[in-house]
Amino acid sequence: MADKSINKLTAQLAKIEGLIPKKEVKNPSVSKASIGWQLDHALKVFNAVSEWTENSNPNEYQYKFNLMRTVLFPLGYFPRGKVKAPKYVIPPEIINVEDLKSQIQTAKSHIEKLQVLPKNAFYKHFIFGKLPKTKTLRFLYMHTNHHLKIVNDILNK
Repeated sequence: MADKSINKLTAQLAKIEGLIPKKEVKNPSVSKASIGWQLDHALKVFNAVSEWTENSNPNEYQYKFNLMRTVLFPLGYFPRGKVKAPKYVIPPEIINVEDLKSQIQTAKSHIEKLQVLPKNAFYKHFIFGKLPKTKTLRFLYMHTNHHLKIVNDILNK
């Protein structure tokens, strides 16, 4: 299961990398933010969540029911415009190519580390609660996919 998730995340990072040349593209009818903003934010979240998970203490993980997680994770979907991102994952005003490429390299190194973490390594999300490794990988996929869909809409509308 984790290998499949890792492969999906790797594919998403490759897609992000391929979109970097379009970082300046905007479409206000879809989003106030540019493609670069979407990519930068997705990478900031990816790297912050990965780092948190890598530094977690698996002995501190304990399952707790969470309605939002139970509903949204099987759907693989986040509604748009419903949650405000924490400050530490908000992109800067000017997004440069070098920074995006650096964040992608960091994300790739996180994928290698995530792959070998114990199953109870976890990320504590402010809405979904403690997510064990498989659910953390699912969250990363869903969040990245959410922003890639927005990018796709910016390009196609």
